Amino acid sequence: MGIHLPSMILHAKQVLKFQSRNQLHVPKGHIAVYVGETKKTRFVVPISYLNHPCFLDLLGLAEEEFGFNHLGGLTIPCDKDAFIDLTSRLHCC
Repeated sequence: MGIHLPSMILHAKQVLKFQSRNQLHVPKGHIAVYVGETKKTRFVVPISYLNHPCFLDLLGLAEEEFGFNHLGGLTIPCDKDAFIDLTSRLHCC
C-alpha cells in the first residue's frame, strides 16, 4: 500500500481551485464548508465526505462549538492545512 503523493497534491489544488471560483456556486453533489479557527476559508467538497468517520469527527467538533442553531454555512473549527490534508486523504480512498 503506497501513498500517491502526486494525486494528493493534485486533489488539494482542486479543492483550492473550487475555493477560488465563483464564491456563490456550489456544484451539484458538493457542499460549501468554512474552515478555520479564526479566519474562515471557504471550501467546496463532495457530499460523500460527510459519511466518512474522520469527517464526522470534524462535524462533531462543529456541533460542540456552534450547536445546531448556528446560522449561515457549515463551519468547521479546524486548521486549514489539517483540513486540506484530510480531504486529500479522503479523495484517495
